[in-house]
Amino acid sequence: MFARYAYAPNRLGYCGPADARALHHGSAADIRVLARQFSGAWPYLRAMSRLTGITDPLDQRLVESYWLGGGVGADLDADAFTTELLAIIAPMAGHYWSYLNADLAAEAAANHGFHVFGVYPWTRLLGRGADEHPIRILDSCRITWGTVTARDGSTVAVRCQRLVLDGPLLRLSVPALQRAEVDDEHLATDVAVGDQVAVHWGRVCGRLDSGQTRALATSTARQLRVTNRRLTGTARTARR
Repeated sequence: MFARYAYAPNRLGYCGPADARALHHGSAADIRVLARQFSGAWPYLRAMSRLTGITDPLDQRLVESYWLGGGVGADLDADAFTTELLAIIAPMAGHYWSYLNADLAAEAAANHGFHVFGVYPWTRLLGRGADEHPIRILDSCRITWGTVTARDGSTVAVRCQRLVLDGPLLRLSVPALQRAEVDDEHLATDVAVGDQVAVHWGRVCGRLDSGQTRALATSTARQLRVTNRRLTGTARTARR
């Protein structure tokens, strides 16, 4: 699961090791080594491992909770998680990301959505007159859920909601069609028309069951809500 969700940004050169082929074709042992080189996801999995007592950071329960929200990470104390996470990532971030401090606890959650909207700098670039690029990055980087409506070889059409900026607020659009790549052979993402799927950077990560879809929708809505409080200057402590 880690490889299926991490491969698309890795292939594009945004995170992880330089050679994406090993993540795509490698064994479970190879993936375990490569996962440690992801400066985004791996610190979260380490922090979640410590706080839950699940000793393996690549345990399925941690990996699913990180990418989709819900699960074992959903009930972690925001202050404790922020402290644990910052101890790992703050020294790597340097002075350019000075906003990485204890104030993030108001937005913190042990999942990828928080990393996209709260830790990455892109939401802090909105409202400066050139919003198209930050919105595109945010929409591509978040995990999107949707329904496959058509398939043509290695490409599918997915009906899903896109991220838009409505005045000062981030929200999800009405459902629309998006093209996405799918790879049955190496990353076990075999999908068919009617399947609910997760999409990351234009690539299908796999099918979602109803519980996973609900967890992803809930964690995304929560993250947009607390991010919008910051964007509109009405931020206040919010814990799920």
